[in-house]
Amino acid sequence: MPDPVTLSTVELDARVGALRCLDEDELARRRAEVGVLVLTGLGLNCEVETAEAFRLVGATPEPVHLLDLLDGRRRLADYGILALPGGFAFGDHLGAGFVFANKIRWRLYEELVSFLENGGLALGICNGFQTMVRLGMLPGFDGDYRTPRATLAPNSRLGYWDTWVRLATDPDSPCVWTRGLDTLEYPSRHGEGKLLVGDEVADRLRRDRQIAVRYVDADDRPTETWPANPNGSPDGVAGICDPTGRVFGLMPHPDAFLYPFQHPQYFRRKARGEAQPDVGGGLAIHRNCVDAAAVSR
Repeated sequence: MPDPVTLSTVELDARVGALRCLDEDELARRRAEVGVLVLTGLGLNCEVETAEAFRLVGATPEPVHLLDLLDGRRRLADYGILALPGGFAFGDHLGAGFVFANKIRWRLYEELVSFLENGGLALGICNGFQTMVRLGMLPGFDGDYRTPRATLAPNSRLGYWDTWVRLATDPDSPCVWTRGLDTLEYPSRHGEGKLLVGDEVADRLRRDRQIAVRYVDADDRPTETWPANPNGSPDGVAGICDPTGRVFGLMPHPDAFLYPFQHPQYFRRKARGEAQPDVGGGLAIHRNCVDAAAVSR
């Protein structure tokens, strides 16, 4: 099998499509072979729901404390997916994700870069996204996961803001996590989520379709206006991927929408007799990634 990094979007889509045509038992077996390392510790606090999201779509998640990775008791190479969940690592002192990123940079960076270069997939949610940006994992231009080119700054309306947001995906993005998805609704809860980049980086993100999800208004138009955009991120950017589409970070929380009744409109819509989904809207991106990992082994 070719190096998974070299798989084109067309090839990957074809393989995922074939995987999903397998009988239920074989599909479950293939998904269960996908190991997910869910980072924990030092202020991260969303590892339980993140692990549960991957479990619900059939993968085999394992919460691993960062110190166990740093001390060599676990190896990234033994997993197909790395998940950096939300929380407040080190209390967000010195800036969200800053201290956590430095821990990784000085003691785990070579292993992390090797994991990514060998086709590993990675997800960063909220604090995890902030850590990815601090490290330079995103935007990851030209396979460079070491050079920071962006920052997630304090929200335009200063302070922590907790709300549900509506997102639109870019159907032409290489992001494997958002393939086949359209609009999404997730909880969003952060105080530092405004993605700031230079003009050259912004142009390249748009050109290469690395802006995988944007905040949109009631008419599904990208917006910079509060409250539809909770942080004022220019161009409505809510999440970006690297050029391969395998590394993805976003500020909203798909891990907080695993069951349909978690949506604030669920019971009102149910009372009106409207059809309700069987699962929460946050599972789709996790399933996409697990299937991509399953066909890339």
